[in-house]
Amino acid sequence: MSASNATRSLFESDPGEPLSLEVSDATRNFGLPAVRRLLFEFNSRGDRVSGRLLLPETASDPYPTVLLEHGHGGSKEAPYMDAAAGPWVRAGAAVASIDLPLHGQRSNPKLTGLLQRELQVLTETGGNTAPSPLIEEFGRQAVVDLIRALDALSELPEVDSDLFAFAGFSLGAIVGATFCGHDPRPRAAALALAGGGFGPASLDPVQHIARFAPRPLLFLSAEGDEVIPRGASEALIAAAGEPKHSCWFPGGHADLAGSALKAMWRFLEPHLLA
Repeated sequence: MSASNATRSLFESDPGEPLSLEVSDATRNFGLPAVRRLLFEFNSRGDRVSGRLLLPETASDPYPTVLLEHGHGGSKEAPYMDAAAGPWVRAGAAVASIDLPLHGQRSNPKLTGLLQRELQVLTETGGNTAPSPLIEEFGRQAVVDLIRALDALSELPEVDSDLFAFAGFSLGAIVGATFCGHDPRPRAAALALAGGGFGPASLDPVQHIARFAPRPLLFLSAEGDEVIPRGASEALIAAAGEPKHSCWFPGGHADLAGSALKAMWRFLEPHLLA
C-alpha cells in the first residue's frame, strides 16, 4: 500500500455507517444574545458525537458555516468558544462545534483523565515520547469525527454545504490541521495555538497541512506560549503551502487576545460572506 493510500484509509470511516443525525433546538436559556442554538448528534466509527450549531436569529437560511474546535480539556460549550462564536454569528455566519473524543459530553471517567495525562506528557517533552495507542486512537477518531461533522451539517437546511471554513484552538487546531489536509470542503482555515511534532508520525499535522493548499490559511500563535513550543509552531507554519499568513500575539497559551479572535474572523469572512 502506498503512503498516500495508507493515509487515506487511516481517516476513512465505514461508508455504510449511517449518520443517524438527530437535532434539537436548545436556544432557551442560552446566554448569547441574538443567537439561536441547535444541538445535534451523529454516528462516527461507532461513537455518538455531540455537537452544537449557533445561528443568527434572522431566518435567512442557509448560512455559511465555520466549524470551530476547542482545545485540550475544553468542550463545545467552553466560554472561549462563545467569545469567538458570538460575534461571528452576529456577523452573519453559522458556527458549528463538536466535542472532541473524550471531551465534553463524550467524557469517560477513566479514559479522559488518562488521555489528559498522556497529552500533557507529549507537550512537556515536545513530542519526544513514543505515542500510546490511546493517543493514536484519539487522533484518528478526532479527524474522522470532523469529516463526519461536515457530512452531518450538510444535511441541515440551515447550513450552506458549499460554504464551509475551519477554525480551531490548540488541540482543536492540531487535529484540525490534519482534518483540513484531508477534507476538500473548508474554503479557508484559521489555526490558533497549533504546532507540529506531536503524536505518531501518521497523525502529525506537519505531514498533512500542505495538502490544504492552495486554500488560504492563517496561523495565530502566542509569543509566550508555555504549552506549544515556538519551534513546534514554526515547523507547522513552514510545512504549510501558500497562501498562508502567520501572526504572533503577546501572552501565553491561555491569554489569546480578543484582537486574535477578531483577526480570525477578518481572515475567514471574505471566504464565507463575499
